[in-house]
Amino acid sequence: MTQQSTATTPKIHPERKKRVRLALNLFSGTAWITGVFLILLVVEMVMKYILKMELPSWATFIPIAHGWVYMLFLLSTLNLGLKARWDPKRWFTTAIAGVVPLLSFYVEKKRRQEVNEKFQLNQA
Repeated sequence: MTQQSTATTPKIHPERKKRVRLALNLFSGTAWITGVFLILLVVEMVMKYILKMELPSWATFIPIAHGWVYMLFLLSTLNLGLKARWDPKRWFTTAIAGVVPLLSFYVEKKRRQEVNEKFQLNQA
């Protein structure tokens, strides 16, 4: 065996690439939506509890929506983690990103880069 043949990365089956790409896109979408709702939730809590502002009744929708979106984020994290064969530490750090303001955007970018590289999703 030559040094060159061991250095090449294994070819990923096109069907697996397709499944991982779909899971990654679902994860990215839910990560962004979760991040936006978390920012809205933080703004709402600051207005309500620190600034003591009276909020309109529709504002009660924000924490409920964030909760539902976060559940979708957890499911998409589980889905991608299973398809990408993540270790438990990676699953946990990815899942917790939906409850720390702005972290979901950073973790989404990082996981997207990792998965694109590992599964050669940017290649034809």
